[in-house]
Amino acid sequence: MAWIKIPAEHHPLFFAALPKDPRVSTLKMFGGVAGIVNGHMFSGLFARSIMAKLSATDQEAALALDGSAPFDPMDNGRIMKDTVLLAEEVMDDPQVLRDWLRRSFEFALTLPPKPPKEAKPVAKAKAKPAAKAKPAAKAKPKPAAKAKAAKPAAKAKPAAKAKPAAKPAAKAKAAKPAAKSKSRR
Repeated sequence: MAWIKIPAEHHPLFFAALPKDPRVSTLKMFGGVAGIVNGHMFSGLFARSIMAKLSATDQEAALALDGSAPFDPMDNGRIMKDTVLLAEEVMDDPQVLRDWLRRSFEFALTLPPKPPKEAKPVAKAKAKPAAKAKPAAKAKPKPAAKAKAAKPAAKAKPAAKAKPAAKPAAKAKAAKPAAKSKSRR
């Protein structure tokens, strides 16, 4: 399935249909919204519909809907386990949408909670032991042939065209009269 931008009008529909449970949280993802419970994403907006993580029985019922399919977000044959992309018509009826989100939420509650992710520790700079002083290396002169070979020869630039000599003052256009200066005394 080619990527389809999530319609902006689907966001309020999704929020209104989410189960009213304090354990539900939401997360913005890829221009959409996902519902999360116990660390599991149970549903989310995708294309013009929703994806929902469902039990085996609910998966069969969802796949029976014309237009529903196993959820393969990258369209590369890697289907997300227990997840269905529901038919677009689900977004047209708030009660149907609410029912699918409830089923998805209830299934996610049966899964073992995911442990919260720990913050990654800040890497500390390791102190290096003082290095032993090394004797200075003697500079070796490079042979001239190698030095020239290392640098590519510059391309010769064509000679600039000679400019014609300036016209003598007599042939120049009539000179402008000098501006008179008025002094204020």
